[in-house]
Amino acid sequence: MRVRPVSVENLVEELADELNSRQPDSYLRVAIDGPPAADPGRLADALVDPLRLRGRPAVRVDTADFLRPASLRLEFGRENPDTYYAGWFDEAGLAREVLDPAGPGGDGRILTRLWNAETDRSARDTYHPLPPGAVLLVSGPLLLGGGLGFDFAVHLELSPAALRRRTPPALQWTVPAFGRYAAEVAPSTFADVVLRVDDPKRPAMVEERW
Repeated sequence: MRVRPVSVENLVEELADELNSRQPDSYLRVAIDGPPAADPGRLADALVDPLRLRGRPAVRVDTADFLRPASLRLEFGRENPDTYYAGWFDEAGLAREVLDPAGPGGDGRILTRLWNAETDRSARDTYHPLPPGAVLLVSGPLLLGGGLGFDFAVHLELSPAALRRRTPPALQWTVPAFGRYAAEVAPSTFADVVLRVDDPKRPAMVEERW
């Protein structure tokens, strides 16, 4: 295994080049997978402008806007890591309203938001047609291994110590869910790109994993 340090700026440019090279005549569904401590949304946001400069429209979706209703999420308590792992996010809604329409045979019309967690009601978003050749950047935790239709996956990896250190106190109860994810799904073994982000200012790309 080789781990190659890379600056944040160069990392974004390398990823933008790689995504731009994929399926230039169709939509590209990209997972930016990582725990809140790794801030996958920040990396996804950083890719938007570089992709547009390369002629690829980029559309952002965050799984925080695809939560299940509170009555389901909190059925077994507000801080249940097993529920967070298996029942917090509306994967069926994400597939139905985002990934399937952007996949083969889809009509390219998606919802970028499905649920408003603050009001615990539908976000009442309208359908958005994807521009030709769009790159769909979906960020959030626990995205891989559940059969969601992604064409390319980036996994942000943290050591157990870094995960505990960088997870905010209010979210420490979620840490066991990510330990389970690493053990049962092992996303670092099959994601297209694996980044170690123990230090967010000094990421490293994991290469030659096999």
